[in-house]
Amino acid sequence: MDYISIKNNQRIKFAEIPVLAYADFYNVIVNELMIKPDAHCVNYYGLPVGQDVQLICCIADDSASIINVLSAKVMPSYKLQSITEKYLSFHLFEREIHENFGIVFEGHPWFKPVRYPYNAVDKSQTIANYPFYQIDSEELHEVGVGPIHAGIIEPGHFRFICNGEQILHLEIQLGYQHRGLETLMLEKKKLLQRATLAENITGDTTVGHSVAFANAWESLCAFVPDRQLQMERAFAIENERIAIHTGDLSGICTDIAYQLGNSVFGRLRTPVINYFQRWAGNRFAKGLIRPGKTNFPFTKELASQWIDMISAYQPDFEEMADRTFDLPSVLSRIERTGIVTTETAMQIGMVGMAGRASGLTRDIRASHPFGYYSEIGYKPVTEPVGDVFCRARIRYEEILKSIEMMKTIIDTMPYEHKPATKIESAEPDSFVVSLVEGWRGEICHCAITDSNGDLRHYKVKDPSFHNWLGLALAVRNNGISDFPICNKSFDLSYSGHDL
Repeated sequence: MDYISIKNNQRIKFAEIPVLAYADFYNVIVNELMIKPDAHCVNYYGLPVGQDVQLICCIADDSASIINVLSAKVMPSYKLQSITEKYLSFHLFEREIHENFGIVFEGHPWFKPVRYPYNAVDKSQTIANYPFYQIDSEELHEVGVGPIHAGIIEPGHFRFICNGEQILHLEIQLGYQHRGLETLMLEKKKLLQRATLAENITGDTTVGHSVAFANAWESLCAFVPDRQLQMERAFAIENERIAIHTGDLSGICTDIAYQLGNSVFGRLRTPVINYFQRWAGNRFAKGLIRPGKTNFPFTKELASQWIDMISAYQPDFEEMADRTFDLPSVLSRIERTGIVTTETAMQIGMVGMAGRASGLTRDIRASHPFGYYSEIGYKPVTEPVGDVFCRARIRYEEILKSIEMMKTIIDTMPYEHKPATKIESAEPDSFVVSLVEGWRGEICHCAITDSNGDLRHYKVKDPSFHNWLGLALAVRNNGISDFPICNKSFDLSYSGHDL
């Protein structure tokens, strides 16, 4: 067999992953796996093996709820045929492999730096000499935004090429922080240290990334969380989704000068995010999710407090949403603005809420469910046009679905808290893929253990990795004044990209 098919969070021996010659590896991906209508790449990266590099590719088949995994062992000096030529969604994966190991993929359109990691192979590539796309013209002009932004926004540079007010091209350059997070996951040996790193991958997705790490480590340790723990984690994921989606609706209203929507949605976000303060002692759920346990069991009292909070939230939220999506001055700014068609979203590999706003049905809760999500048969919400309106509207629809799901969890939760299970040692020489549908989209953590059961390699992929190109394409032919609302409608992560 040229590949092995596994389920989300299924542990296998690393040696079970087939190792192919690159030509066969390429052919299987291009001519067999990616031609399936519901296939997309959830991760593709390189693993150092002596003097060689083992390329590991994980292709999800959403309709079958499986992940097809295969690998190829190559020398860093090799020149390999680029998969990006056939499937544009591979462009960033191949650029990152080139940046980390120097492997050249022939036919790739442009080997621009991805993150400028501190241990990059080519030390000559720096932030200062980033090769921006340019057009030599007396009629066109460039506009640079960032990398320093106001407030708490992280560093990222946006370079526009405009004809008057019309955006012809946007290039987004990230990679300012040099975090080395994946290396730290290996250097830190205590489970608490690694869990703390996971919950800080990106601050607005504390729960999503924490659950991905917990699932991965528990799978490596052959630990199955009980139903109470599974339901608590699903509840936390959905509460995070409601909070951030509500805040984003406020931000979109801000950028179109709709002050009432900005104020009301902003006010409504506060009690939802503050609920984590009651549950876990802080507003962003730090410390809530831990492998094998929870430090803060969900109780009937907490359930009652959430019901009181959401009962006050929901009527005001629905009334404000109805006003927003019915107001001509709002619709004139968000309808047909920042369109990413279904075809384009598919080509570039978009995921999550932004992908579903462009008609894609990708949602891990439905296609690769785990824990409580395996019970409910979740049906993703989609919108057809892929404009700012759809990316705003889908937030509204997903919030209502999350509320209903969380009410069901409260009604069916056993409220039985078993003593915490200490899990420290993982199975040796093992591999696992952990997928979670965070509020932004598909989170992927891949873990490999060594012969002693310690982490040998850890690879993180935030959904922003897939979707930054979607933002760059969305603003083409729009006025530059529409960039803020397009940007907020995606709400992508700088830190989730700059690992």
